[in-house]
Amino acid sequence: MFENLTDRLSRTLKNVSGKGRLTEDNIKDTLREVRMALLEADVALPVVKAFVNQVKERALGTEVSKSLQPGQMFIKVVQSELEAVMGSANEQLNLSAQPPAVVLMAGLQGAGKTTSVGKLAKHLTEREKKKVLVVSADIYRPAAIKQLETLASEVGVECFPSTILQKPIDIVNSAIAHAKLKFFDVLLVDTAGRLHVDGEMMDEIKALHAAVKPVETLFVVDAMTGQDAANTAKAFNDALPLTGVILTKADGDARGGAALSVRHITGKPIKFLGMGEKLDALEPFHPERLASRILGMGDVLSLIEEVERKVDKKKAQQLAKKVQKGKGFDLQDFKEQLEQMRNMGGMMSLMDKLPGMGNMTAQMKDKANDKQFVQMEAIINSMTPAERARPDVIKGSRKKRIAAGSGTQIQDVNRLLKQFTQMQKMMKKMSGGGMKKMMRNMQGMMPPGGGGMGGMGGPGGMFPPRR
Repeated sequence: MFENLTDRLSRTLKNVSGKGRLTEDNIKDTLREVRMALLEADVALPVVKAFVNQVKERALGTEVSKSLQPGQMFIKVVQSELEAVMGSANEQLNLSAQPPAVVLMAGLQGAGKTTSVGKLAKHLTEREKKKVLVVSADIYRPAAIKQLETLASEVGVECFPSTILQKPIDIVNSAIAHAKLKFFDVLLVDTAGRLHVDGEMMDEIKALHAAVKPVETLFVVDAMTGQDAANTAKAFNDALPLTGVILTKADGDARGGAALSVRHITGKPIKFLGMGEKLDALEPFHPERLASRILGMGDVLSLIEEVERKVDKKKAQQLAKKVQKGKGFDLQDFKEQLEQMRNMGGMMSLMDKLPGMGNMTAQMKDKANDKQFVQMEAIINSMTPAERARPDVIKGSRKKRIAAGSGTQIQDVNRLLKQFTQMQKMMKKMSGGGMKKMMRNMQGMMPPGGGGMGGMGGPGGMFPPRR
């Protein structure tokens, strides 16, 4: 996400990070590069101008000049201004109304409204523990009603029935009456996609808004449209009193123009990011975490939350006990580890959230791609339970059968077995106090008075010691 902007800003800010003193001359080039990076990321011009002026004003003020490390302080200024542009903190949905709290979804055709209704229903049910009802008021696209019914059954919420013969206001009023009767906490209303230049369609949603008085009116927009997303949101905001924005397809947006422009241009907060096709791929928008990711500093808080939510703790404990008792680590365990990683969005999603990974070379990123993990799972799936438990029995003819069954080559099977053997050896060392021994050995390999494990712990590492 936002790879282009991250790469460009990381390279630019590296030049100023070691500066002992900041003057207008030595930050002029850096600010020019920052301006170019933002414009290339399709950030709206008024936003770029305001951002650069604010950074310059703060960088040349007392805030930086009195600092012991002005270069690093400058990067901190850039980070805090990025946060300010996107909104100072996460703004949650305001659902403190007499139930049902009505949430109206508006947006252009094809922006992903219906899918976002399904994702939001899952989010509110699982994380906020709300009883959610969904309804489709899209009478122009018959498939939209069927699509919402399917999504509702997938996430386990009720979908109020509607047909293309009804009027949107009548549909939503009936849904509200049903929600009151059955004690639903939230009613999510999916509306028809419309162009902001289509006067008749805009009048329809204005009338719907006036009739149902939603507590939240969310504008759903495709992040990949860049600053156009912000301009469209502004046009809708002029017609409807929007309360927030959902940016969809943010995982495929290498630029980041929409995320950086929406708040400044509309004055409305981004409340959620759509981060993939899966129904759990909806993240609350945290400006401070995203600013950290854009600057290549990772997002450990989101990573911890994801681990808490998606990792099967029971399986993790069982594996830990098994390894501690010295019962070994087999290919079935290896497969379960790969599945856990996939549940968390894959290798690239994890690396995106780790500090320091923003500066990885393209070659390293290529090696860490998720296709390799999909292939590894396919190979293990082609094995029998006995082969997974005792990989040493996998010889010539078995390798041939496994490769054919998984659509891979024998060398791919060999590579997997080699990687598994290395991991098995590491697991053995970690059992029975071996972890401490391994850490001592690694410490002994460091140069005298060395700076800890470069990249992981110790001064300058990924997780430096607290002072």
